Amino acid sequence: MASWEGKSKGNKLGYSIFIGTLRYGGVLPAYILLRFVAAYYFLFSYSSSRPIFQYFHTKVGYGWWQSLWSVYRNYYVFGQVLIDKVIVMSGLSNKFTFEFEGEQYLREITAAGKGGIMLSAHLGNWEVAGHLFTRLQTRINIVMFDGEHERIKKYLSSITGERNVNIIVIKDDLSHIYAINEALSNQELVCMHADRFLAGNKTVNATFMGQEASFPAGPFLLAATFRVPVSLVFAFKETNTHYHLYATPPREYHGRRRQGVELAVQDFVQELEGMVRKYPEQWFNYYDFWEQPKNN
Repeated sequence: MASWEGKSKGNKLGYSIFIGTLRYGGVLPAYILLRFVAAYYFLFSYSSSRPIFQYFHTKVGYGWWQSLWSVYRNYYVFGQVLIDKVIVMSGLSNKFTFEFEGEQYLREITAAGKGGIMLSAHLGNWEVAGHLFTRLQTRINIVMFDGEHERIKKYLSSITGERNVNIIVIKDDLSHIYAINEALSNQELVCMHADRFLAGNKTVNATFMGQEASFPAGPFLLAATFRVPVSLVFAFKETNTHYHLYATPPREYHGRRRQGVELAVQDFVQELEGMVRKYPEQWFNYYDFWEQPKNN
């Protein structure tokens, strides 16, 4: 999986153009501009277009032409959710509406007073979901790779201001484990993606979309080790102005740690596949997801 290095594409100029368009023209002009950006990636970004085409053609089961059109649509929707993230987090005027299916499950976790873990993936618009979770009236801790260029993060921070969440950065010295432990001890929620990993990280395998794929072991080890309620959460863009959020009933993975990890992976992959098949164009992993890492 050397093709994913924990970094996001884009540069400061690209962000500034879109944010300027949003400020002075609104969402519609930004979406129109996005059509040209999506066309550029569709025509010239072969390294990302090839695996996403194969995903549509061999995993989703689309024909050749539908797969090709879906590659463009995927880039366009990806750009939309990035724009939407900036709009929601910056407090810009918007007409977005949200349906939250399973919010009561997350409220059950916070009411239990044990803390909890929310697992998601690079599917849909997790950033919008994470922002809305602040209404649960508990501190939200988001665990992530610090892969964005520092200058882009600083620029976005100057636009969106302080987030109502705490970021826990994954580090080689494993200090993030202590931060996660502290957050759970304080009865807070910890959110993390469970679909990507960096080369050399420990992985677990499971059948996903008809073929064996590797997933990061870390999130599932944490779920089995801390034995706190775990919910799987996703947010999807259904129209230009409407999002559908999902949360599954909380489950604790007791028993032996290995057994807990296996059950957690099984639950996650089953839910993930169901969501991917329901929203195939919102799968945003632009590399060969099913390629087996060398360390396995």
